[in-house]
Amino acid sequence: MLVLLGLKKRYVVVVSFLVAVSNLNAIAQNNLERKITYRYDFSLVDRKIQAWIASNYYSGAAIMIVKNDSVVFKKCYGNYTEETQVFIASAGKWLAAATIASVVEKTNLSWEDKVNKWLPEFKDSKGEATLRQLFSHTASFPDYQPKDSVTDNYQTLKESVKHIVNLPATAKPGEQFSYGGLAMQVAGRMAELATGKDFESLFIENIAIPLGMKNTHFVPVNDEGGHSPMLGGGAQSTLADYMHFLDMIAHEGKFQGRQILSKLSITEMQADQVKDALIDSKEYVERVRFKKHKSIYGLGEWREELDEKGNAILISSPSWAGAYPWIDKKTNTYGFFITHVNVAEANKEGFSAFYSSPVLPIMVREVYKKASLH
Repeated sequence: MLVLLGLKKRYVVVVSFLVAVSNLNAIAQNNLERKITYRYDFSLVDRKIQAWIASNYYSGAAIMIVKNDSVVFKKCYGNYTEETQVFIASAGKWLAAATIASVVEKTNLSWEDKVNKWLPEFKDSKGEATLRQLFSHTASFPDYQPKDSVTDNYQTLKESVKHIVNLPATAKPGEQFSYGGLAMQVAGRMAELATGKDFESLFIENIAIPLGMKNTHFVPVNDEGGHSPMLGGGAQSTLADYMHFLDMIAHEGKFQGRQILSKLSITEMQADQVKDALIDSKEYVERVRFKKHKSIYGLGEWREELDEKGNAILISSPSWAGAYPWIDKKTNTYGFFITHVNVAEANKEGFSAFYSSPVLPIMVREVYKKASLH
């Protein structure tokens, strides 16, 4: 009965949400379509994606790239369209961070708040971690659930946190960078307590509706109704929706002339949040960019490349499933490659979608470079 009531409530929320965003989404999409230009030859990128699909790593995919506010490349592969909704795994971390930032702007929740301020049951060192550390993988929480533990099948974030509180800390907060998702569940619960609303509602009200993201939400970890959203990896989205989000981030929080997030929040999200935390060798940035630097992560996003002043110029939120959103300030470009890996085939061939998709912004730069020579 509780699950049934939860489903009814969710149905009402979703229906209301679809009605609210339909007009805004149409306006945003039409505006984007009017600006399409094909002055660049993206055959290099196209061939790479086709090769991945031909190898059966993906059954389909879609990509859109925007430069200087014009769509310079857009293509769908297989049965994918701009509206195909798939799990985007860790690409949802960026969305979750933006949602938390919106709560920080509107309530007395602060990035400096310690876990134990909102959740006094955290009595060990995990309770000393700040909201900022929870979203930068420096809170010293376990990365994921222990192998012999139950999966993330919880009815609410409150229930999820009741399990996480008993897991051992891996170090003191701020001592080490360890990529994972459990700490973000705790951050989501703090946002719920600060607002009196569930996290899904916070995302829909503060991010999805203003951006016209009609097909994006944090979903149950499994297909049964009523389970809590997994902030670090449970989102579903579409190419069209996520491009609206990137549009907002690329324009310092503005979308269609409206300030969705403050410029300060965007700056906070993109700033170095790792500080002096110990980083394991061969972490993501070093592996995909072949350069090692310490300030590799902000809030919900990777700082893949830095300029000479230490500012992030290539930011992203890659997923193990292959979805890869990025913003390249060096070329005034943002793009999204959406897909979902065929796990069995990829594992058999030793293919990692997480470490393969990041080649795309480098290939895009090469496209621009070749165009400038003609």
